Amino acid sequence: MSKPMSEARDARWGLEVAKAQFGEVVRRAKTEGPQTVTVQGRDEAVVISAEEYGRLKQPRTGADVWAALQASPWPDEDIEPPRIPMPVRDVDL
Repeated sequence: MSKPMSEARDARWGLEVAKAQFGEVVRRAKTEGPQTVTVQGRDEAVVISAEEYGRLKQPRTGADVWAALQASPWPDEDIEPPRIPMPVRDVDL
């Protein structure tokens, strides 16, 4: 049975260990962040705190988008898409 690699701060748990130590997985999700559960070495699930889940499920608003744009590390970048003339076909009326 594998152990979580907590020494390396890699929040990965084999499924059997996660099942046996579920309380610890939940505690670490709350205090340290998302905990990944693996099955046969592949990432299969992530345990997160209820607070983080609520934050992720919160509906986004225009104010959220505006705040994200204002917090950009590239404030001087032009994000306006280029205007390309579209061809117009003749129509017989």
